[in-house]
Amino acid sequence: MRRSLLVLSLLVLGHVGAASAAMVAKPVQWTDAGVTYKSFLVYDDAVTTKRPGLVMVPNWYGINDMALAKAKDIAGKDYVILLTDMYGAGTRPTSEAEAGAAVKPLYADRKIMRERVSRAFAELKAQEKDAPIDPTRLAAIGFCFGGSAVLDLARAGADVAAVVSFHGLLATDDPKLASNIHGKVLALNGADDTNVPPEQRAAFEAEMRDAKVDWASTDFGGAVHCFTEKEATTTTGNCRYDAKVANRAYAAMRAWLTEAFAKK
Repeated sequence: MRRSLLVLSLLVLGHVGAASAAMVAKPVQWTDAGVTYKSFLVYDDAVTTKRPGLVMVPNWYGINDMALAKAKDIAGKDYVILLTDMYGAGTRPTSEAEAGAAVKPLYADRKIMRERVSRAFAELKAQEKDAPIDPTRLAAIGFCFGGSAVLDLARAGADVAAVVSFHGLLATDDPKLASNIHGKVLALNGADDTNVPPEQRAAFEAEMRDAKVDWASTDFGGAVHCFTEKEATTTTGNCRYDAKVANRAYAAMRAWLTEAFAKK
């Protein structure tokens, strides 16, 4: 009887310990040129095995509760994600007008965008000592504006195994920068996204071909902009969530990253 109680107690304690483990979002902060950036390192602390590290750049609203929830969903037990602040802690847009104002300087001077996302990548690598990150498996993913940012991270010559852009703008200020790309590039867009017109897609494809990048581009039929953004609940217009397409895109991302990490 005493042995049975002991076994039962150990089982209960083990269950409680497992239940206490959860997705964590640890603040990660750095200062550059007098601006303080506040990001979050997101991962499941129930898993001790080292796993790939991803820089994740959210849409033009930047870091908010919805972006954090998305980072947790994607990270799961598979990745450690640095949800990246590209604006500085003092800028947290809550309207389209504010978001447009926040991204305007970065699109106007792509060098700034490349510098900020490159700094985020360096900060991700620095977290290896405190989080279960495998430093040999690093990549970046981005959504809308974030898609542009991670493409620029690759163009800046970052040592990423891969980057994945979800409904991001594909244009660049300098196609020759593609010669710096080391990792595999995947662009996932809605076939009906008017923000990414055919001529922009064609220019991106030519950029990748000319630089001999290992790349792929997928256009999802019937999808428009924002197809992974659950908060885009409108039924009309060019910004609309599509659960079916989002699931397909995430599956494509995972397959792309798995292949890239295997080669690393």
